[in-house]
Amino acid sequence: MYIIKKEFSFSASHLIHGLPDTHPCSRLHGHNYRVEVVLGSDTLDSVGFVRDYRELGAFKDYLDQNLDHRHLNDVLGDENVTAERMAKLFYDWCRSRWPEVCAVRVSETPKTWAEYRAEHE
Repeated sequence: MYIIKKEFSFSASHLIHGLPDTHPCSRLHGHNYRVEVVLGSDTLDSVGFVRDYRELGAFKDYLDQNLDHRHLNDVLGDENVTAERMAKLFYDWCRSRWPEVCAVRVSETPKTWAEYRAEHE
């Protein structure tokens, strides 16, 4: 299988309800998020691509217009906004546009990642 990946970034704030007051994520804080979209295919198109990277620019536009420099709890609803939930949200958004999407990873820090991958992948 051919695999390609493209990384995107945005900055935003959030907080997570239900944690002890002593937990740093219970307070308002922000991250410089990194999002990695992974696409895979057994075949290549007539040019030799899984998917032209330029097509994925629509995801950058989505992030910039809807999430960058915003408070994620306000934008994404009352449900706790975690990296795990964002990975699923982004996976669904991307997969509905590009069927080759097989996983999405969200990083809040250089050492932490959450990934959503469909069960059948």
